[in-house]
Amino acid sequence: MNKYLKSTPFIDWRSENVAACARSLSIGLENKNDIAKVCFEYVRDQIFHSGDHKLNPVTTLASEVLTHKTGYCFAKSHLLAALFRANDIPAALAYQRVSLGGSNYGLHGLNAVYLKERGWRLIDARGNREDINVEFSLDSDCFAFECDGEGEIKRSSLYAEPLDVVTEVLLQSTCWRDVEGNLPDSIAIAIEG
Repeated sequence: MNKYLKSTPFIDWRSENVAACARSLSIGLENKNDIAKVCFEYVRDQIFHSGDHKLNPVTTLASEVLTHKTGYCFAKSHLLAALFRANDIPAALAYQRVSLGGSNYGLHGLNAVYLKERGWRLIDARGNREDINVEFSLDSDCFAFECDGEGEIKRSSLYAEPLDVVTEVLLQSTCWRDVEGNLPDSIAIAIEG
């Protein structure tokens, strides 16, 4: 479980702004489930999805996402993992492979959180919009996309670090349109049973 609590180059929860945000979100809360819900809702509602809102800069590190209040689903998942880990809640990254229409596919980033007596739960803080409404749940996984079509993958293995294919796209992109036209794809994400 230690690897899901570490501060890393992309999930940099020891950075001053992320650590301070994590502390402020947990003030007055003792129950890890309550802290997890508050962190989830903060990232879902207060950090804007770069593609939905057409916002720059393209962010990758959790601290960048928090500073600029924007990120693609991948970057938002980095921040959420960092906020969980800073509050001593094990958190992982997970991916879905979604259809982009026709024969085009792309990865979608989300999180897994480990809650005592609940185990691992998949949660998706990408941000709600007219056609997406995801709530935090202790009883079931929460997905923005159902992924039931041919070639789509609903769940991947859990990762302590982001996939290289994801960070490469984010780091090489200079504006939100670059990411939009270059969404990473991988059929190599290991599938859980």
